[in-house]
Amino acid sequence: MVKLSIFFRRPTDVQAFEEHFAHRHVPLIAAMPNVVRTSVSRAIGAPRGEPPYYLVHDVYFADMAALNYALNSAQGRAAGADLMAFARDIVTLMFAEVWGEDPFQMRASDAGSEPAPDEANEASAPHEEHAPATAAEPQVPQSAAERGETQ
Repeated sequence: MVKLSIFFRRPTDVQAFEEHFAHRHVPLIAAMPNVVRTSVSRAIGAPRGEPPYYLVHDVYFADMAALNYALNSAQGRAAGADLMAFARDIVTLMFAEVWGEDPFQMRASDAGSEPAPDEANEASAPHEEHAPATAAEPQVPQSAAERGETQ
């Protein structure tokens, strides 16, 4: 599994950012083909000072072929254009390989042992075409302002 991580630095206008992100950008991401799942993390602190990012949006795909298909689809291009229109100056993107839900799980190939169960299944499973898949509506966590919290 791989993911596209979208890192957002703190926007100047948090309320406008939150509104656009939740009601415009997230639905565009959800419409992309091959999205397995998404997650949104809003920074609440850091060990030393302010966190470098305000929000991280992770979009998961079965593999790089599925991710590339999604980004090059009409829906992916629309999401990318929207991202650059509302967050060009505060966004950083990264592709990452996902090893598993357990952050301490090592890749079997790195450890020199038998493949992990999901790696063995991926290797033996025939590759299907990466046609559009349906994705559940992502749940966007509320901001502190939406929860009625004051700073």
